[in-house]
Amino acid sequence: MKNRLVSIIMPVKNTSKHLKECLDSTLNQSYSNWELLAVDDSSSDNSFQILTDYSIKDNRIKVFRNNGSGIIPALQLGYSKCLGNFITRMDSDDIMVDDKLYVMVNQLIENGVGNIALGLVRYFSEEGIGEGFSRYEQWLNGLISKGDSFKEIYKECVIPSPCWMMQREDFEKCGGFTSEIYPEDYDLAFRFYQNKLKCIPSEKVLHHWRDYPTRTSRTHEHYADSSFIEIKLHHFLELDYDVNKKLVVWGAGKKGKLIAELLLKRNIPFSWICDNPKKIGKDIYNQKLLSFTELENIENNQSIVTVASPTAQKEIQRYFAVRERLPMVDYFFFC
Repeated sequence: MKNRLVSIIMPVKNTSKHLKECLDSTLNQSYSNWELLAVDDSSSDNSFQILTDYSIKDNRIKVFRNNGSGIIPALQLGYSKCLGNFITRMDSDDIMVDDKLYVMVNQLIENGVGNIALGLVRYFSEEGIGEGFSRYEQWLNGLISKGDSFKEIYKECVIPSPCWMMQREDFEKCGGFTSEIYPEDYDLAFRFYQNKLKCIPSEKVLHHWRDYPTRTSRTHEHYADSSFIEIKLHHFLELDYDVNKKLVVWGAGKKGKLIAELLLKRNIPFSWICDNPKKIGKDIYNQKLLSFTELENIENNQSIVTVASPTAQKEIQRYFAVRERLPMVDYFFFC
């Protein structure tokens, strides 16, 4: 096991406030055969100097400046310089638990190629964690603990971007960091799914995920809600859309409207249903909204469900179960 080098790819952008704590957590790893490829993405604070100081103290830390601009070019540069058998990535404001690399390497050695090593995550914040992040953490960890992550991939990103590891040949089979699609972590998760990699169940917290108001994933346009909807639909049409079935969109809220708009732009026919009596019968984008009861009259259908209410989702699941319709085949929850 000592011969298995782990390459940690870490983009860095103005995280000097938290960077030392992140780097210390890397240095404290019980598994010592690693290299950290830290790529500074034009930071305006002293992040680059901190990285340089740490690299002088420990030559396993290798520091580069981004050739381009943004996280994707930074990831691409870091990967182009790495030598490891195992590939993972890290966020420069987060904290690894001391045995994170050790646990993940062991998982991959035991399970072989075709697998992704994962760990549970814990959000933390000086301002306190909001209800939305708490729900996401609980949902994400529930999937990871069962190894069922891809069963709900169209809801949210099911692979925590700084808490996965895989063998290099699997990573390259999935295209690695070559894709230019944002959000890049969600796109990568879909490519893991596309290549039928298996998620190794884990019940151990391996990563502490920091949240704060100025974090890039909160502020950059690449991570807006519309970007997530677009990437979901993009991959659905490539991977799971059955052209021989009649597509149905459930829900006429913000997400439902965006999906309808995107489908119309692609000239993909669909029926649009909802349970809001104020909207039923109205035309939106020249598309008439039907009552959900009309689904019974649409034979051989495939549904995209944008209804967000957990109670309503359970009712929809029961509706499909009674009719022996299958999740991720006949219907897909997009929220």
